Parts: sequence; structure tokens; C-alpha cells
Amino acid sequence: MILLASPGQGAQSPGFLRPWLEVPGVADRLAWWSAVTGLDLVRYGTTADAEEIRDTAVAQPLLVAAALAAYEALYEVSPDGGAPARPAAVAGHSVGELAAAAIAGALTPETALVLVRERGRAMADAAAVTETGMTAVLGGDRDEVLAAIEAAGLTPANVNGAGQIVAAGTAERLAAFAEQPPAKARLRPLAVAGAFHTEHMAPAADVLRRLAQGAPVTDPAARLLSNKDGAVVDSGREYLARLAEQVSAPVRWDACMDTMRELGVTAIIELPPAGTLTGLARRELKGIELLSLKTPDDLAQARELIKAHA
Repeated sequence: MILLASPGQGAQSPGFLRPWLEVPGVADRLAWWSAVTGLDLVRYGTTADAEEIRDTAVAQPLLVAAALAAYEALYEVSPDGGAPARPAAVAGHSVGELAAAAIAGALTPETALVLVRERGRAMADAAAVTETGMTAVLGGDRDEVLAAIEAAGLTPANVNGAGQIVAAGTAERLAAFAEQPPAKARLRPLAVAGAFHTEHMAPAADVLRRLAQGAPVTDPAARLLSNKDGAVVDSGREYLARLAEQVSAPVRWDACMDTMRELGVTAIIELPPAGTLTGLARRELKGIELLSLKTPDDLAQARELIKAHA
């Protein structure tokens, strides 16, 4: 069984979309989606510097557009309609859930991009209220790490599995946490604009809840995993409600990987900018074939993997 995985914010790097513009149709799709999002996605994905694409309001639409463009290229999806080919299962990390919902057929690409446009803006606004951030905690005993995060008044915003948990909260509390880290753990501050997936994002969650009520949605045509608890969600409306709540709730990627194992996933292809999620899977999901779809040069191998694990 093939699963497509869509990465979250922080995976982007300057110029990562440049080689994809050589694939027929990709530049046209990005031009259209630029109109939908009000952002020059081609420029941001090719010539913008790291600071520009670090902006939450830019990074989130850019990541979703990149994942959707690569999926359409991989499965040779036509924007003119018809029933597109889909993987057996899809999962996205954080904002990658919006790309996953579109790949699974629960949302149209345009609906996903409108939602991510508003999500990115709302989260950027929420992050500007208080100085907050996120720090990856690598290694250490899981229970001890979670206890230390709670004792510091922080939130385990991403429980990623494979010995990686992300603590989030105010800059002051993160600084104090860094002075007394959990035993046998390494800390790595993340280059993000705020404490995502915590109570600090509550205003952004309110924005998404209001939009979700009127957004067009259908039930997914592929198994669609949720960051809330790793569950496969059969209802598009429920998944959309979960997307709104997830803005201010922890990402349980560890639970998603548990579900992948239970479903019998045999291969994972991570969409661009790929590498983060396959890295986690390499340590956590032994025996599963992994492919980071970084550039169009990887498309042939990805298609062979799809054939082999259909």
C-alpha cells in the first residue's frame, strides 16, 4: 500500500521549486494558484530568500501548492477534470494536512489553497501578539521529556515519534527550558514565527472554524489520516472540522505513523520539499520503502514504487 506524505512548515528552502517548473503544466498551475492565494508562488519557490519564505503567510500556501503540483505531476492529473488517480492513503504534517485533504479528494485544490491562505495569515497575526517560538527536543526518555515540557509551562506541539518532540510556548519559558533541558536530550530551536499548535493560535483556529462551515467538501476517496489522533477519517466534513481545531492543538505524527503500520502501508513517498517525514519514518517504520520526491528526477522511481506497491 502506497501512502503519500505532505510535509509541514519549516521544510521549505530557497529555490526548492525551481526544477519543478520544467515539468509541463506545473508553471501554469502555480500561476493559477498564485491568483487564488494572492502570492507569487513561482517567485517565492524559486528566487525568494530564506527570510521571505519563513513568513508564515507565505510558507504555508507555498508548501501546499508545492505538494499539490508534485502530486499532479506524479499521477499525471489533468486540471480539466475526470477522476484522477490517487494513492491508497494520504497524510500531512500540520499545514500538510490541507494538501493531503486535496489529494484524497475531500477538497478541491482551490478550496485547500483558500483555506491555507487564510490559515497562514491568521497564524501570522496570532504569532505577532506575543513573542513565542518552538524548540525541537531530540532524544531522551519520552515520558521524562513530556514531563519536563509540562513543568516548564510549555506545550508538546508536535509529538513526531522517532525520539522527536517539539516544545512550544513563550520565548521566556523556552529560554528557561533551554537552561535545564531533559536528561540525555538535545535542544534545537526552530526557525518558525510562533508557537504553532498551542493555545497561542486560538484566534487562528476561530478563523478556520468560521470558514470551514461554508467551505465545499466531499468525503475522501483515499484513506485520510488525521494529526489529531492518527485516525482514518471517512467524513470530509469531520476532517475539515479537525483541520480547524488542529491549528491550536498538538500534532500527533507518532499516532499517524502507528496507523500507517496498522493499515499495512508498505511504501511512503514524501512530496516536496521532501526529507523530514521520510527521515522520521526511517527510524520508526522499519521495513517500509521510502522515497523523498525532491525533484522531477525522482518521478520515474516514484512511479515504479507505486506500481510495485499498488
